[in-house]
Amino acid sequence: MSHYAGSRELLMVHESIAALLGVRRAGVTVAASNLQMAGLISYRRGRISILDRRGLQRRSCECYRFISGQYEQLQLELRRVLFHK
Repeated sequence: MSHYAGSRELLMVHESIAALLGVRRAGVTVAASNLQMAGLISYRRGRISILDRRGLQRRSCECYRFISGQYEQLQLELRRVLFHK
């Protein structure tokens, strides 16, 4: 189960995150632990809460910025197609 849609909470277990990323569950556990110790997220039983979104963005690779930009462009194009025919 997952939920995001702009909220500060993601409902997803480590196994699901690992499957989506193509990594081992143990790696997700280590990463989540590190992010929690850094005060960026809170993780408890399949519920990840984002505590510091900007901090997470700073800690991510350039992929985050690229994907965010592509997503924004896609949203604009969809709005254009759906509402301005």
